[in-house]
Amino acid sequence: MSVEVQIVREASDEVVGALASLLPQLSTSAGPVDHESVARLLSSDANTLLLAFVEGSAVGMLTLIMFPLPSGLRARIEDVVVDEAVRGHGVGAALTEEALRLARTAGARTVDLTSRPSRQAANRLYERLGFEARDSTLYRFAVQA
Repeated sequence: MSVEVQIVREASDEVVGALASLLPQLSTSAGPVDHESVARLLSSDANTLLLAFVEGSAVGMLTLIMFPLPSGLRARIEDVVVDEAVRGHGVGAALTEEALRLARTAGARTVDLTSRPSRQAANRLYERLGFEARDSTLYRFAVQA
């Protein structure tokens, strides 16, 4: 299976449709995707949205976030999802490797991500790509009720 990863630059109908199809496979609580929300995502200099294509169809996505801190440029990988129909065929690896390449090229010191323990295949992938589990506590504050 040949996977092509592209950086998304505009909120086209194809991109909005791809995100609308993929995002529910990642999160049941995410809001609806529309042109405005995708354009807002893409307008942030911190965000790089990657889409993976197989035979011309979007089958995966990843958001790379890079931000400067006093301690250096940092990066995070968020919202990684691969369509159920093609999981296990290298799409997640292709997306993650491209995000790591972009972060390295930009000079990021580290790239972090979080993944639920129940996502065993994804966790094995991240470890295979060189990510190491950190002993840390993640805190979350819900701004909106």
